[in-house]
Amino acid sequence: MTALHWMTAAQAAQAVAARTLSPVDLVQALLERTAALDPKLNVYIRLEAEAALAAARAAEAEAASGRLRGPLHGVPVGIKDIIDVAGLPTTCHSKVMPNENAAADAVCVARLRQAGAIVMGKLSTHEFAIGGPSFDLPWPPARNPWNRDHHPGGSSSGSGSGVAAGLFPAALGSDTGGSVRNPASACGIVGLKPTYGLVSRRGVFPLAFTLDHIGPLTRDVADNALMMEVLAGHDPQDPGSAVAPRHGYAARLEHGVRDLRIGFVRHFHETDMPADPEVTAGLAQVVRVLQGEGAVIRDVTLPALGEFAAVNRVILNSEAWAIHAPWLRERPGDYGQLGRRRLMPGAFLGAGDYVQAQRRRAQLIALVEAALEGVDVLICASSMDPPSRIDQPDVVARTYPRQARTPFNTTGHPALAMMAGLSRDGLPLSVQFVARNFDEATLFQVARAWERASGVDGMHPSIV
Repeated sequence: MTALHWMTAAQAAQAVAARTLSPVDLVQALLERTAALDPKLNVYIRLEAEAALAAARAAEAEAASGRLRGPLHGVPVGIKDIIDVAGLPTTCHSKVMPNENAAADAVCVARLRQAGAIVMGKLSTHEFAIGGPSFDLPWPPARNPWNRDHHPGGSSSGSGSGVAAGLFPAALGSDTGGSVRNPASACGIVGLKPTYGLVSRRGVFPLAFTLDHIGPLTRDVADNALMMEVLAGHDPQDPGSAVAPRHGYAARLEHGVRDLRIGFVRHFHETDMPADPEVTAGLAQVVRVLQGEGAVIRDVTLPALGEFAAVNRVILNSEAWAIHAPWLRERPGDYGQLGRRRLMPGAFLGAGDYVQAQRRRAQLIALVEAALEGVDVLICASSMDPPSRIDQPDVVARTYPRQARTPFNTTGHPALAMMAGLSRDGLPLSVQFVARNFDEATLFQVARAWERASGVDGMHPSIV
């Protein structure tokens, strides 16, 4: 029998519905694992043990009487601490935030609760979802469960580390320049940045209004699709929310990739930003396997990574400065050094810079749309290196921006990152898949084909 801490969300929900698993037993097992591991990993900013047990008891009573709230009934989840949870402070991992309890759940949290999920607590993040792994903040940075001397990616660092370590089967993160896909890449799990506007951001502290996304982190592709069934939906009070057709995100999970057209964006990692040889080999292996499964692979050329990065950086820095300018002027010393350093460039950008970046953004969107007319999915690098040590700031600073995730925040297309294998040092390597807007179902189909053929969903860190 699968150990409780390695049960997927789908497995747990099915067992709870069949009354072969008590939600109380599941939550208790995860709390015991958290007590043993979190002092080494720093996943939680705030663990809500009693509230989670109370919710588990209620879920058990409902299941016993035949009342299931939804597809996540009795399933524990973690919430990145830029996302509001009613009755708890939203700290953004920063001294700057006022110590006030949120009046209501963010829409994404409310949707999870309505589906029966149990909130375990609030999770570590980089400061304001931008600061990087920092040691000068009120809480220590989360660490990578594959090797705690290494960083777990970010900014949804606690979300990635906690899912990979078996502290909960699913978590919420945010993604403005790759912050769901980076921890998914570093921790060897599945992280989705959905199509822009598909998941409401109401109740989430913003980093950059036109780049922010909310997305799920899970240990396998099926759980990611399950989370999206719950999270997706129009919110008229979120100005960026999209009215989109609903898909059965899991409907084609086992259909395979025979005759699907997959475009390989080689130049991202071969010439634009040459990747570590192990990353290059991992990507080549993913392509070979999918080709062996019947996919048609062809090379695709997009604009250079540097173009996407420059546009993303101007927009992100401008919008973040609009949010943080009052605090940075009045109390700059309350920010961590990394957070302050990454937010300050926005002060030196003008309206013209922002307008020109948005104009070029529209052109980049059109070019990616054109590329996707000829293929069903794109495949490309996510991180260009395995995760570096967390205690070497120069190495973190050098490797952290070496990635190919920001293009798809700039364009808004759905993008999924997952494990491509392990490095010689036993650290996760990663791959990224990208699809047309609102075509997450095809994204999951291709990702599941790789997962099934490679067995990466059965690979866990040996921390315990």
